[in-house]
Amino acid sequence: MELYLIRHGIAQARDLAITDDDRTLTKVGQDKTKEVAKRLYNLGLRFDLILTSPLVRSHQTAEIFTVQLSSQLQVSTELAPNGNIHAWLNWLEQQNYPPNSKLALIGHQPNLGEWASMLVWGEAKEALILKKAGIIGINLPTMRSPIGQSQMFLLIPPKFLVAN
Repeated sequence: MELYLIRHGIAQARDLAITDDDRTLTKVGQDKTKEVAKRLYNLGLRFDLILTSPLVRSHQTAEIFTVQLSSQLQVSTELAPNGNIHAWLNWLEQQNYPPNSKLALIGHQPNLGEWASMLVWGEAKEALILKKAGIIGINLPTMRSPIGQSQMFLLIPPKFLVAN
């Protein structure tokens, strides 16, 4: 299974007037995210399912990808900040997706970088930095537990996917 970890687009700055959960994408964030999604579409990438954090900026990012890539969208609380990868993997195991499935997870840093580290190296090393609207691609093995057994095949910042 191919798993694509995608960080939300550029969002409003942190401010006391708005909660972190309610921060929205900026106009630049929307535009850049649309360009990234369009580029992925033009490269032939399609997702069987897009899962998103419930936070507004991630949900907006997921909606952009869903429209561009004609995918199904579902909210996963495990993709919110401090979500639990083991709980998410338990959910995934129950879904019985075919081995050739492609899933996108849209969430937050450092969580997505830590999840990628755990899947590939078996521990969260905080070494993978995922830029806003950036993507990490990971092949999950067909065995029961992918922790430390997965293979990263893609780590790309958005600047390589958008026109300058």
